[in-house]
Amino acid sequence: MANSMLEYSKTVLKKVSFDTLLFCKELKKALVTLLPEEVEELKIWLKNFITDKPELQQSLLYLKV
Repeated sequence: MANSMLEYSKTVLKKVSFDTLLFCKELKKALVTLLPEEVEELKIWLKNFITDKPELQQSLLYLKV
């Protein structure tokens, strides 16, 4: 079940990636909702997902890298 929340969060983030503000809002929600180990997986996924999307680079600020 927990893994499905991670997958759901990824799906939502993909769908809203056209809008930077909405993307950041959904990312913040995901970071609060997910378990710590899922957050780590999401961080890895996010870094790969935004490599070719410079407009979403600001979302890295929410990761506390």
